[in-house]
Formats: sequence, C-alpha cells, structure tokens
Amino acid sequence: MVTRALLTDLYELTMAAGYLEQGKSEDSATFDLYFRHNPFHGGYAIAAGLEAAIEAVVEMRFTGNDIGFLRSLRTSAGTPLFSDHALRSLEVFRFCGDIRAVEEGSVVFPNEPLVQVSGRLFECQVLESILLCHINYQTLIATKAARLWEAANGGTIVEFGLRRAPGPDGALSACRAAYIGGVDSTSNVLGAALLGLTPRGTHAHSWVQSFESELEAFRAFARSFPKDCTLLVDTYDVLQSGVPNAIIVGKELEAQGHRLSGIRIDSGDLAFLSQESRKMLDQAGLEYVKIVASNELDEYIISEVISQGGKVDIWGVGTHLVTGDGPGGGALGGIYKMVEHNGRPKIKLSSNPEKMTNPGVKSVVRFFDASGFMEADAITAATEDVSNGPVVIVDPNNPLRRKRLTGPSRVALLKEIVKRGEVVYDFPALDRVRERRKDQLAHLHESHRRLHNPHEYKVGLTQSLWSQKEKMLNQVAL
Repeated sequence: MVTRALLTDLYELTMAAGYLEQGKSEDSATFDLYFRHNPFHGGYAIAAGLEAAIEAVVEMRFTGNDIGFLRSLRTSAGTPLFSDHALRSLEVFRFCGDIRAVEEGSVVFPNEPLVQVSGRLFECQVLESILLCHINYQTLIATKAARLWEAANGGTIVEFGLRRAPGPDGALSACRAAYIGGVDSTSNVLGAALLGLTPRGTHAHSWVQSFESELEAFRAFARSFPKDCTLLVDTYDVLQSGVPNAIIVGKELEAQGHRLSGIRIDSGDLAFLSQESRKMLDQAGLEYVKIVASNELDEYIISEVISQGGKVDIWGVGTHLVTGDGPGGGALGGIYKMVEHNGRPKIKLSSNPEKMTNPGVKSVVRFFDASGFMEADAITAATEDVSNGPVVIVDPNNPLRRKRLTGPSRVALLKEIVKRGEVVYDFPALDRVRERRKDQLAHLHESHRRLHNPHEYKVGLTQSLWSQKEKMLNQVAL
C-alpha cells in the first residue's frame, strides 16, 4: 500500500523534481505559512494543528510502493513524468531543515507567520501542502470553537459534529481543534479515546419512537443509565409532554437515590422553551437538572438565546463547528510563500497590495500595554532587536498607517520546533494548549473579540523591515 507521504499536491513533487533537474539540489530557502484574513469576519484566530503537521513532516518517507506509483505516472506524450534521478532523491527523502512556529492555542492575526520553514529548497517545497492541510483546518475549527465559547460566556459546549464532519480524518481533527478552542467534551467516542477527552451523549428521537409512549421510553432509559440520564424532550411536544414526563422520571430517580442529569431540547424557540422548562423543573424541585440545547447552533444563535434570557446550561454544537461554516468561514485560506532564496530576501509582487509578500527571515514580537492587554504585533527581521525602547510598525498594505509601540512587556511568538530535522520542542498536553488559548483571549481586549464589527488588531512591519521591502519594490519598478 502507498503511504501518506503522497498526501500532497502533485505540483509540489513536480517542482521538487524540477529543482533537482535544474541543478538546484543544494539551494536553500525559507517559506512563511500565514493567512491574510481572520476567519468568520472576526478579530482573531487560534493557532492549531501544529503537532499533527510536524509529526507528518518528520515521519515523511517515500516507500517502494510510493515510488512505484510515481514511476507509473506519465505525461500527455506517454513519457515518464518523473526521472529516475528525481525518484532516487525521493527514495532517500528526509526533512533535515528547521521549523519555527507559533505555539498551538496562541491568538494569532493576519499576515504574521504561523510557521516558518528553512532548509533545502527541494525539501521545503515538498512540505507545503501537508503543512497547510493540518494548520488551515485545525486553526479554522479552533477559532470557531473559541467564538462559540465566547458567545456562551465561557459556558459548557459539547462537540456533536461527527456525522457532519468532512470524513473520518476531519472528524478527529475537528474534535482536537474544537477542544483547544473551548469545547468541553465530544460525542465522538474514538476522538475521546485517542485524545483523552470526555465522551458525552444522550439518545435520539428514535429511542422515544421505539416505545409505546414517551414516558415509557424515558423510564426505560433511566433504568439503563440511572447515574447518567439526559432525556431528549422534543420528540412530540417539549412543554406539554416532554418536560412533564422528564419531571416524572426525575422524581422517580430521586426516590431511587439518583438524579436526572439533564434534558435536551433539539428544536423550536430555544430561548422560550428553555425559560419555560427551567420554571417547570424548578417548581418540581429539580433545580439541579441541566438544560442542553442543540439543533444547528452557531455563535450567533447562542448569543441571541442568551440575550433573550434563555436558560441553557450546555450547548451541543455540530455542523457549524466541524465544517467551519458561517459568514467568512468555510476555509482559513492560509498560504505558503518563499521569502528567502540562497540567503537573499525574496518578494512576490501583485497589483493587490495584500497579496505582496513580506521578504526575508522574520520574527514576530507581541507587545502588551501597561494593563496587560495585547497592544500590537511587530513583524521584525530575524536579526533585529526590539526588546527595548519604542518601536514604530508600518501597515504593509497601507504604509501611511503606522503605530508607535511602547508596551513594557514583549514576547517573541515564533519558537524553535524542528532543528536539522529533529524535533526540539516538547509538545504540551491538550489541556495546557487549551489553557494557553483561554489565557491569551483574556489578554485580548473585548473590542477585538466581539462577534459583530470587531476592532482590527494592529500587525505591522518594523521600519527596518518595511524599508527593505520598499527598497525591493523600488528596484523592481526601475
């Protein structure tokens, strides 16, 4: 069988082969992986997917079956697509370069490198698609989960997305990224087992329909799971049937020394139904019973339900979470661009300023104001020292926009992950990654976190780096 070394776009391999054929086997290069726009028209993103991406990179080996498949490929003229020289190079391929990256769970913004890859041009090129595949998707889902968590005021969210995820691999990646972003548990049993998460679930409408009455169905479920019983109350009528029957079963569980865990509402006016259900449960002395809401939820619906006085304790979110759906969603749009070749900075030009690249090997330094809030991020030349004194940053898309940074606290975001092909970074447990996301959002001003019309967080080039870019632009113009 072929391996996941072939999980790449064909043009990565044809370019790599072309570099070898053109005598560029020892050329060096640096590539930046970044995105141009925050997803969901939001004010930030949450970095995720790095651990899986690095694992894929360091384990990439082309087996005999992989090489056999590539050898079988033909051009339109019927000749072999890859030369024997190129295939021999792939047979011994192993990434031996360096990777620096922003840690998972970090709050990140457009145009700053999330990952920076340096090494031989040939090997850096081969990594493009697999890095983007992992980073783009998990960052998208972690960001969506963080927005849901913010909308729920830090409330409890369960990931319900397995059946709507983009395939089994997507379901597991979404499960992991959603936990980083703020989800508390998952309905995905395999995801829970592999990632050390808590699996959560109730029952479907089919359970209720398989019994002669709703009350009989509830009693049967309570007999089967007396210590973890959440009842789905909207099969027939939430307020006329579902909740009253759940109350009967709840009182019966009390008499047996147990407690009804919760009720789930999966349709209708969630604000109204949760309010009325809460009243009925409380009047029956079941104040401890949690109300779970589901049914195509997203951050906007959650925010609305809360603003309308809804009494939901737990939010079950599936489709819109694992698909990254919503305005400005669907894909992160991360890109991978060469910024240095053989020690010389490189730039990609475009009539659209935002599509021009920022040349050279860089660092990213985050400034915090006196109150501890993130002030702005400065993209610096890798050799540049901005540890002291004021720093002026320039918006590369609009050089007239500048900001003077004086924050007393400054943190470099890019960490060494891989050195000469070996992993030198200790990947933390998911709980620690999740705590990093929570901590960093607490230091991001509310104006950048709001769902509607968030304030733009400033990211810019230092004057030194901007001068280098401007000089290169002028040279091309001449």
